[in-house]
Amino acid sequence: MDRNQRGQRSIRRNASIVTRLKVHGEIVEQKMQGPDQQGYVGFANLPNQVHRKSVKKGFEFTLMVAGESGLGKSTLVNSLFLTDLYPERVVPSAVEKIEQTVKIDASTVEIEERGVKLRLTVVDTPGYGDAINCHDCYRPIVEYIDDQFERYLHDESGLNRRHIVDNRVHSCFYFISASGHGLKPLDIEFMKALHNKVNIVPVIAKADTLTRGEVNLLKKKILREIAQNHIQIYHLPDADDDEDEDFKEQTRLLKESIPFAIVGSTQMIEVKGKSVRGRLYPWGVVEVENPEHCDFLKLRTMLITHMQDLQEVTHDLHYENFRAQRLLHSKDSGKRMEENIKDNTLSALQAKDEQIRRMQEMVERMQAQMKAQTSPASSGKSTHQV
Repeated sequence: MDRNQRGQRSIRRNASIVTRLKVHGEIVEQKMQGPDQQGYVGFANLPNQVHRKSVKKGFEFTLMVAGESGLGKSTLVNSLFLTDLYPERVVPSAVEKIEQTVKIDASTVEIEERGVKLRLTVVDTPGYGDAINCHDCYRPIVEYIDDQFERYLHDESGLNRRHIVDNRVHSCFYFISASGHGLKPLDIEFMKALHNKVNIVPVIAKADTLTRGEVNLLKKKILREIAQNHIQIYHLPDADDDEDEDFKEQTRLLKESIPFAIVGSTQMIEVKGKSVRGRLYPWGVVEVENPEHCDFLKLRTMLITHMQDLQEVTHDLHYENFRAQRLLHSKDSGKRMEENIKDNTLSALQAKDEQIRRMQEMVERMQAQMKAQTSPASSGKSTHQV
């Protein structure tokens, strides 16, 4: 056995290779199976390498939840990820809320499922919409998002770029009250201020207070008001043509479900011999994970199946817009600084010229005075000699 044969037998591959050859002007496809086939290169194993590297490194995701107090934001987050992020949370009283300002509460938890690690950061906004005067109450939220972009830009521009922690907000679940008649003015102002900075996913909170017909009417009204105010919410990407029909149908159902009408609960209830998470009422049980009762499963499916797309949109669209604005601002600042330096230099030169001119005039006056003083002395001396 020669060297080439031994090298070919030592190659291990996990997928088939389709090689396209041009023979007499026609494209001919050759599909090679097995590690002993000639022409095997090995780049079909690249996806496996990326998969192993990604699993070893782990994943990072930052989710922001915003909305008025009492809409079930914390309960929904705990229901989505089967964890308790707020074990010691204290709900402020009505008197305390009068003077309470909007705070940013970021909680990070490490979640592992079947060997895959997820570093989840949930950013809560306690105090939003609770004050008597809610004017500009979303400003701290905007500043927090910009600060994360600024921090990432600083780390990306530094010398050590290997271990950059991504704390940018990848998605924002905005909770809309089911008791209202569509969007409130505060809801519109909030989404207008943030839709160019983060992926907004509108959520109808506590949808079990509405009938199915009322939920559909409310969804249509919210979407109509969003379009009228030119608000850009997160739109799911279209399924590719080569995707299977089940995925295409799933994508279509998720798009039709926006805004998601959800119910959150961490309570386990016994229903027909099995334990389910839900809410117990005198008239029955609302099952959280029952698609006939709410859109909880659809929201979780959207978040999990499109988590990578949310991160890509954040990086390629929102972060790049912020980065371009900062670079443009830095360029303008540099121009203004250069102009200021030129102006200051010109002013300094003019002041120096004026100082030199005054000194020359002073020297000329002193010379004139010296000539005037020496002239009488010279004439007196000449007369004495005669």
